[in-house]
Amino acid sequence: MTKFLRRTWSRYSKLGKGRKKKQVWRRPTGRHNKMREQTKGSAAVVSIGYRTNKKTRDKLMNKKPVKIHNLKELEKIKENEVAIIGSIGKRKKIEIAKRAKEMKIEIYNLNPEKFLRLNMKKVSETKVQSKEEQKTGNFSSNSSGSRIKELKINEEKKWTLEARKN
Repeated sequence: MTKFLRRTWSRYSKLGKGRKKKQVWRRPTGRHNKMREQTKGSAAVVSIGYRTNKKTRDKLMNKKPVKIHNLKELEKIKENEVAIIGSIGKRKKIEIAKRAKEMKIEIYNLNPEKFLRLNMKKVSETKVQSKEEQKTGNFSSNSSGSRIKELKINEEKKWTLEARKN
């Protein structure tokens, strides 16, 4: 499939040099423009005949793409559809990856095994770290700020109680 890009896309950042989202098609309109004149060796111009086959149009791997944002949408997927995970957080993404692995649903923009393997290590490390902190009472800078605030408040209360006794 031909990728149609405007004439000077490789020259300027605002037209798409190193910025995929800015790489958009604009029809060449210049007086002596080689693309508009379709001279030999110049880039392709959008025209009839480049369109894809009707059977495979708007499909990924011959399956209809469905955007997913939660578990309910994942469970509605049929056999001739492929899942695409939308912009969601890591917690929901982990849940969706687990469920997709159980249901053997294919996700186009995520490898569930690899994603779960990498993220479960991080989750287990943080759980172990927080359990150790609870046992020892030494809280690192990585622990939540609310816990540190609680400790400071408790210390202030102790000081005020001691001051009142004296």
